[in-house]
Amino acid sequence: FPSWAYDKRDFFWFETVKQSSKSLARVGRIHTPHGIVNTPGFVSVGTNGALKAVDHRAADEENCELMFMNTYHLLLQPGPDTIDAAGGLHKFVNRDRPIITDSGGFQVFSLAYGSVED
Repeated sequence: FPSWAYDKRDFFWFETVKQSSKSLARVGRIHTPHGIVNTPGFVSVGTNGALKAVDHRAADEENCELMFMNTYHLLLQPGPDTIDAAGGLHKFVNRDRPIITDSGGFQVFSLAYGSVED
């Protein structure tokens, strides 16, 4: 696509800010439709859509740029219908900043048969 045909804010792209002259290390920015994530950086983990022991407003005040969630856990609870009814994942968790998810493939195999109870 020619650059005039789209708005760069609609896509993901990576910007190298600084490249080491001694190694492949670099500092960069991941540009997303929901904001910029500086790399390297801290990623908060809320596998089921909620941070543990931290209010989401406190995380925002600390400039938590990226939140990690697990698709399998979200599938089990609250479920795709609930997330869809809320207007999508960002609206469900009340977050306007970037979110990253993994497929939950490991959990599908490790948790698929239930758990052991005493």
